Amino acid sequence: MNVQEIRTFGALKAADYKSRSIKDELRQNLLKKIKNNEPTFEGIYGYENTVIPELERAILSKHNINLLGLRGQAKTRLARMMVNLLDEWIPVVEGSEINDDPFNPISRYSRELLEEQGDETPISWVHRKERFFEKLATPDVTVADIIGDVDPIKAANLKLSYADDRVIHYGMIPRANRSIFVINELPDLQARIQVALFNILQEGDIQIRGFKLRLPLDMQFVFTANPEDYTNRGSIVTPLKDRIGSQILTHYPIDLDTAKAITQQEAKLDPQQTEMVHVPELAKDLLEQISFEARDHEYIDARSGISARLGITAYENLMSTAERRAVKNDENKTLLRFGDFLGVIPSITGKIELVYEGEQEGSAVVAQELIGEAVKTLFPTMFPKIEKLQKPDAEDPYADIVEWFFSESGFELLDETPDAEYKEALDSIPALDKLVNKYQPKVSEEDKYFLKEFVLWGLVEYKKLNKFRFAQGMQFKDMYGSYIEGLRNKE
Repeated sequence: MNVQEIRTFGALKAADYKSRSIKDELRQNLLKKIKNNEPTFEGIYGYENTVIPELERAILSKHNINLLGLRGQAKTRLARMMVNLLDEWIPVVEGSEINDDPFNPISRYSRELLEEQGDETPISWVHRKERFFEKLATPDVTVADIIGDVDPIKAANLKLSYADDRVIHYGMIPRANRSIFVINELPDLQARIQVALFNILQEGDIQIRGFKLRLPLDMQFVFTANPEDYTNRGSIVTPLKDRIGSQILTHYPIDLDTAKAITQQEAKLDPQQTEMVHVPELAKDLLEQISFEARDHEYIDARSGISARLGITAYENLMSTAERRAVKNDENKTLLRFGDFLGVIPSITGKIELVYEGEQEGSAVVAQELIGEAVKTLFPTMFPKIEKLQKPDAEDPYADIVEWFFSESGFELLDETPDAEYKEALDSIPALDKLVNKYQPKVSEEDKYFLKEFVLWGLVEYKKLNKFRFAQGMQFKDMYGSYIEGLRNKE
């Protein structure tokens, strides 16, 4: 029998339905998943051995939870995914504002209805997707918003005095009875509002305009907080913090593979883009390395964090840069180029908070530095390391490439040149082709051109070559020739 066909309290009892609290629901359903080796928080990468086990232990302990971490660490997503651990349907007294359990009603409306109609009391069903409530803590949040207030219109319509508890208008928390309630950025909530949560978490008492209501609300609270907020904008008051059972620290991905998995899952790409643009694996590594570099960069305020959204939006911009060029050149397919990374700068500048020295440099300059630092980090994993000081008789695998640039007047890669011309330009450097074939012999023909361009940028970062940005693209020159040209220009 489908439970939703049960429409009265008597039929519910006859079906031998067993009511249980939300924390028991979460606990028992989690235990089933663990026993059956089913994933509990599917699609969350990098937390398998850290955050998720701690969160599972907190749920098994029936704790209210505080997820503490920097921005972009999937705190809200974790909270939303807890809904999947709830029963699919629960019965409520029909017409109840606060999802009253027919076996344990707490509102005056439901108690009186059950006394009056008994087994004929109408029952409705609530799906687990409707049992998630979320509130962003902002300075304008009031006690009336989250707890409730006296409703003068209700008092007038029902012809009741303000001393009657039926004139109360319930706020968000009572209406979220038997549900998961999330308060994001808890430290931003004013201290007096946090105080109003004390008894709800501990005793279930609610005070509204002098009314003292005993409403033992059945709720799972999840809070999220950013460590930066503790000093910059507010704090969690100590008595409230003491009533939160488990505080779980979140973190950023610790390796490139995890970061790539998150980006590939979250990036909102048009199917046309994925079909049109070929993306080498090295390009994906490089994109994620930018975020890793940003978290350690001296010009960036590490306390504000570098959200995973940086990599996601940068990937979307990267694909759009290549797609735009292909469409302008009337090409159905195109190779992602290293030069396309200049198109991700707007995604970086909006995601970083700079310290004073960084502000002096400018966010766009810092973004370009991050790309350069990412190249320097990954270059030794693909090609021989370039030493600052080298013995005179030591073999230099890059000597032929540098020599080629010394003998040529300059080498240009234009941003919007068609793929055929782009390949022809890179193929014109025989030493570059030789280097790639020697140290990356298994690279595919499609990826080879990105790798060639990567070598040029690597030589620039290690001071073997020079590059200059101009309106239509990038020019590469040897260091010595650029120096002489600079002297001539000064004369």
